[in-house]
Amino acid sequence: MNDVIGVDLAKNVFQLHGASMTGDLKYRKKLARGLFFQFMSEQSPALVVMEACGSAHYWARELVKLGHAVKLIAPQYVRPFVKRQKNDAVDAEAIVIAAHSY
Repeated sequence: MNDVIGVDLAKNVFQLHGASMTGDLKYRKKLARGLFFQFMSEQSPALVVMEACGSAHYWARELVKLGHAVKLIAPQYVRPFVKRQKNDAVDAEAIVIAAHSY
């Protein structure tokens, strides 16, 4: 696994922040719920990190079936890494940074 993918889950649109294991940015994506599974099935196995919530557990099970490793982080551990005003894209980046720290 060479990549870390931070996912900020929402009702309709998911924000993704892809980075190398060293933290170098690879991509930022905004995907509709319906396209998320398709996009993740096309990715090579990666460490996928999400804030723990009700839907995160469902997505974790689905992503493990695709060969990804999944790590759930409690929201209070992600908050200190939000650098600017809070929005979904910034949250996805903070999730990746928090994953490198824990």
